[in-house]
Amino acid sequence: MAAITLEKLTKVYADGTRAVREFDLEIADGEFVVFVGPSGCGKTSALRMIAGLEDITSGSVRVGGEVVNHLPPKARDMAMIFQNYALYPHMNVYDNMAFGLKMRGLDKGEIRRRVGDAARILGLAEVLAKRPRHLSGGQRQRVAMGRAIVREPQAFLMDEPLSNLDAKLRVQMRAEIARIQRDLEVTTIYVTHDQSEAMTLGDRVCVMRGGLLQQVDRPQVLYDRPANLFVAGFIGSPAMNLVEAELAERGDGLEVRFGSHDLAVPQELLTERPALRSYVGRRIALGIRPEDLEDAGATSVPDHARLDVVVDIKEDMGSEVFLHFAVDAPPVRAEALKEIIGEEAIAAADEQTHHHGSPFIARVSRGTQAQEGAAARLAVTTRLLHFFDLETVEGIYGPAA
Repeated sequence: MAAITLEKLTKVYADGTRAVREFDLEIADGEFVVFVGPSGCGKTSALRMIAGLEDITSGSVRVGGEVVNHLPPKARDMAMIFQNYALYPHMNVYDNMAFGLKMRGLDKGEIRRRVGDAARILGLAEVLAKRPRHLSGGQRQRVAMGRAIVREPQAFLMDEPLSNLDAKLRVQMRAEIARIQRDLEVTTIYVTHDQSEAMTLGDRVCVMRGGLLQQVDRPQVLYDRPANLFVAGFIGSPAMNLVEAELAERGDGLEVRFGSHDLAVPQELLTERPALRSYVGRRIALGIRPEDLEDAGATSVPDHARLDVVVDIKEDMGSEVFLHFAVDAPPVRAEALKEIIGEEAIAAADEQTHHHGSPFIARVSRGTQAQEGAAARLAVTTRLLHFFDLETVEGIYGPAA
């Protein structure tokens, strides 16, 4: 095992496409790091440069302190796991897992030990004699992982390894990968476009956009303190509600106004984000996560901590309910959000906004009494409001400007 360091890692393809731009990152020995972002953000190109499968345009990759830029893949002592399992169909599970070790000239006893250990870890001991065509998708993926584990590499590199599995199996395999990585304590880099996978698997998560690293931190920090509008819109499901708003003074504190609504900014939030005071009288982006809205029902809620809305659509998910409604304030249309939402979805949302207002979602408990076409009162957890500069698209935190 070894630490991996990326220094100004850059990839420019022959057609001039800059896939990765000066990517700096230090990955600790035994750490599980996830690269996440929309298609074309550069996450797979970065992984392939680390593996040695793509030439590095500039910058460096260090493994255990040694620069490995010019080493071929097999000399980097990393095991790569792809989304397609690439198993040999004419070999049984044992031989598929042992093949690489045989090519390296290990003795039969050592091969048996490694394959046996990996099979026990992965729950494959009962299928070692079977060929891939007789295995389920989940079993095939475990065989691909076993082939990597038996190598006892310095690092695992995983490129969308679960994308070919159905939703239920993905959740199961996600838990298995987390357990295996924790037990083996092998440095792991995992690439995915699925932010749910990223948030549940990674010790740290790297959010990428357009070849640039937007933010790297623990999952909870990305959720609580997104660095910019892109991270705010990408992390969280359903996505954060975002509208244009204005900050104004309210006694000794502040309030945020959007359309016909206004919410008080709690003092604890002002203490955490002192820069907010310098935005009084200016247009900003206000973010409210769907889960920070709750059906107030008949409960008394202060005027400055509620939204009175009309429910357009009620989606009953069983364990929770999504309420869709409109807010009479302009939506945030920053360039940073287009890659997340998509041009067609933006056009549809703009059409809806023109007629009804900016679309919002509230993620409320299943006990809600809200009904489609009826008025509802929503309580807002105002201490969890998010604020962003519309020009720089950066989060507004502190210190005060």
